[in-house]
Amino acid sequence: MKNLPYSAHSPVVFTRRLLTGAVLSAMLAASMPAWAQQQQAPAAAPAAPAAAAPSASGVVPVGDVSAVPAPTIAAKAWIVMDVNSGQTLAASNPDMKVEPASLTKIMTAYVVFNALEEKRLTLEQTVPVSEHAWRTGGSRMFIEPRKPVTVDELNQGMIVQSGNDASVALAEAVGGSESAFASLMNQEAERLGMRNTHFMNATGLPDPQHMTSTRDLAVLSSRLITDHPDFFHYYKQKSFTYNKITQPNRNRLLWADPSVDGMKTGHTDSAGYCLVSTAVRGDRRILVVVVGTDSEATRAEESLKLLNWSFQNFDTVKLFDKSQPGIDARVWEGTAENVKLGPPNPVSIAVPRGKAGDLKPVAQRTDPLIAPLAKGQQVGTLQFTLDGKVLRTEPLVVQDAVERAGFFGRMVDTVKRWFE
Repeated sequence: MKNLPYSAHSPVVFTRRLLTGAVLSAMLAASMPAWAQQQQAPAAAPAAPAAAAPSASGVVPVGDVSAVPAPTIAAKAWIVMDVNSGQTLAASNPDMKVEPASLTKIMTAYVVFNALEEKRLTLEQTVPVSEHAWRTGGSRMFIEPRKPVTVDELNQGMIVQSGNDASVALAEAVGGSESAFASLMNQEAERLGMRNTHFMNATGLPDPQHMTSTRDLAVLSSRLITDHPDFFHYYKQKSFTYNKITQPNRNRLLWADPSVDGMKTGHTDSAGYCLVSTAVRGDRRILVVVVGTDSEATRAEESLKLLNWSFQNFDTVKLFDKSQPGIDARVWEGTAENVKLGPPNPVSIAVPRGKAGDLKPVAQRTDPLIAPLAKGQQVGTLQFTLDGKVLRTEPLVVQDAVERAGFFGRMVDTVKRWFE
């Protein structure tokens, strides 16, 4: 495998030689500012660093290469994610198994939204209220047996009021029973790669086997935002009235910061006060998960610290969109001499503010490339590094198919390769 740097604005033909680091840096410094879409914001005050670790693939949280460390957070565990890129900016104990409390209802909503998208439910559909749903303890929407309630009303009762009774009623509407619905929740958790999560119910009421992690909650929450945008409006709703009872959304940040549009609170005596919050400023969305704080005020204050730190100290760089060509690579024994290589989709990468020009993409692929090559065929990987640390890895794929040349063309290329 070869490590082959390149500039996206000045494509470099891949050869057997490696470009020097100095040449690559100069190329990127010249081209990167045109890629970046930066948002102006004031600088954050210095704060204590947070605990973070590289993933199994060697990818590190972006905060590890920031000159401004994350603030000290009074929580058992927390994580902050740049939703545009899917990258972790910083985290503390992100894989610790914790009790999710009512943050569980994010998965309950995800499964319900799946059913709505697949037309297995409709918002106007009336749902029967079982005695089990009616008697569920904890926070309640105050639904009653034999009183009609729609899926739309139950969604508001579950998300805005955090009603356990609403969650059970929806679980029964989708899965037939709460236990069957919990199986659907676990199937989705596995599909989404939530490795430290297991659900026993749709509400988050305490159970020794009902566990998750802040990393898993960040993955789930970001997927709900991107997979179900038509239903995300529930999370910014500040109150809901049902059965002549008005209850406010428990997420204080909806009143404290106009950029915040979600997402969900949670609390039990054993879990402490928990919050998944998200905000949009400009074209960037940040998501924060904090668990195990000591009060409603603390979970809101600590979450806002992380939101402000993230928006003030990072940019999102967009690469390989329609304005940027792929990498030119030599093809042997094909109907074309060159082919464009690049990631399968445009890439967004979070970087510390002002460091976009220092981002270094490095292609790793086998050489030579021999036709035929299919469109979308993976021929290597693309690493994006900053200060010697890997921030992201993407597949390197063929952008246009190249068919195999005829016998004479293949022979000519064979001779040429002898002299390379």
